[in-house]
Amino acid sequence: MSVISRGFHGRRGGDVRLPPGQYLERGFPVLSAGPTPRISTDTWQFTITTETGDTAARWNWQQLMALPQVDVATDIHCVTKWSKLNTHWRGVSLDTLLDGVQTNAGYVMAHSSGGYTTNLPLPDIRDGKAWVVYEYEGEPLRPEHGGPIRMLVPHLYFWKSAKWVNGLTLMLHDMHGFWEDLGYHDYGDPWREQRYQGD
Repeated sequence: MSVISRGFHGRRGGDVRLPPGQYLERGFPVLSAGPTPRISTDTWQFTITTETGDTAARWNWQQLMALPQVDVATDIHCVTKWSKLNTHWRGVSLDTLLDGVQTNAGYVMAHSSGGYTTNLPLPDIRDGKAWVVYEYEGEPLRPEHGGPIRMLVPHLYFWKSAKWVNGLTLMLHDMHGFWEDLGYHDYGDPWREQRYQGD
């Protein structure tokens, strides 16, 4: 049995904000590679590790909450072909977390509780393009949607917005994360339909 699902099939909406091959979803489907972890904010930490293996920065929950918080309104697009428009999140910009980190890296690996990883070019999480978020539609982010905190990288397919995120490792060279190792696209641009290797 193949690990890769070619996605769900649904109706294509008429909204110009829907990328090719996507349909409008009113709910919020839950798709995960494994069981949903239950993570306490009392023990959660977020760590940035440089390409040399050094810890560049670390925050616990209280320290993260003391950083500048931002509200983000955005559309999101899942590789399984659903899209949600006008979603609302609250969190901390990755620009804030990376401020002052000295690196020559061109890529980053996001790490999650349970061992999930996903790779991204470093420029794709800079300049107001990505956040760690802990609220969705004004409520604490539920565990099945990545709570207490997840990445939000809305210009890429949603598997790049790692659930239950707890750190970033900066990398000089690109490496595959979990789904990329199983055949998903290295980059994942919804507008170019980069779902799988070779797309």
